[in-house]
Order: sequence, then C-alpha cells, then structure tokens
Amino acid sequence: MFESGDLKKGLKIIYEGAPHVITQFDFVKPGKGQALYKCRLKNMLTGSQFDNTFRSGEKFEKADLEELEMQYIYPDGENYCFMNTNTYEQVFLTADQIGEDNIGFLKENIVCKILFFGSQALGVTLPNFIDLKVVATEPWAKGDTATNDTKPATLETGVVVQVPPFIDQDEMIRIDTRTGLYSERVKS
Repeated sequence: MFESGDLKKGLKIIYEGAPHVITQFDFVKPGKGQALYKCRLKNMLTGSQFDNTFRSGEKFEKADLEELEMQYIYPDGENYCFMNTNTYEQVFLTADQIGEDNIGFLKENIVCKILFFGSQALGVTLPNFIDLKVVATEPWAKGDTATNDTKPATLETGVVVQVPPFIDQDEMIRIDTRTGLYSERVKS
C-alpha cells in the first residue's frame, strides 16, 4: 500500500480499479492547508493520460504486475503469438500492445519480456540487441570512405535501417532495439 507521500515518476498504482503509471509528478505546498501532489497518470490498459491532484494522506494499492519471459513464435493475421517458455501457454498480442517501433524487430524464436496485469498482457520489452540478416542493400564502391555516409538496408524482418557503406547483402548485423540503429557487424 502506498501513501501520497510515496508518489513519484514511474510508480505503478491501482487507481479506479485499473493499473496506472505516474508519468509526471509535482509536489505543491501552499501557504495554508494540506500538501498537494499533482500527477499525470497513464492508464496501462487503455493508454489514456490525464492529470489528477492528490492530497496528503491518500492511500493507493500497488499494481500487481508480473513480467514473464516469452518466446515470439509467429504472426497470426493482425495478432502476434508468444509462448511462455516454462508452461508452453500461448498469448496473442496486438500491434498496439507490442508497439509500432518494436514490430519490425520481431524475429521468430526471440525471447522477450511481456508485462502482465492479472492475465492481461500490457506490453513487450525486446532484448536490447538483436542480430538480423541484411536481405537487400546497395553494393559498396571501394575507396568511397571520405565521408561518414550510411545507406539503407532491408533486414529479414522487413524493417529498413541505415548501415555503414561496407555492409553487404547476406551479412548479419546487430541492431539496438531501443534506438532502432545499427550497432555492429556480427562475425559468423
């Protein structure tokens, strides 16, 4: 159980029966009266955000969230199938739950962390780095190193990233999934 004095950015609480995360926090102590805690809350189920002010002494229930390691199996229409590596139970997530930026880095058999509230999946955390094969890119002209240029490369998942000019087709590269940028060439 949390009290209003425990509120801070990033804290996950139950508010009006649903899990919320505090995205902004401000403490206000007026000249008279109780201290106020102005917060911006984000509903973790719907994604909606709103501002609310709490008075000192209010109590909040801790959001009972669980993070499980699950393996990405395959896309199924507009959903994506993940399997619990311990129980072999399958869960289907939508593109909104995964995040538009993350979908391009989903590769079969990759192990991700999925955040659950009860039995409902809220979101996916990909590994920080993932190795993907370059399926299409322009050839490199030797000696063309005077500038720090990059060129587009299409990866096996269909996502296009900028890579250094020396990267060729059929090479494996490491991508930072947090930024979506090329990190390094992977040696076979």
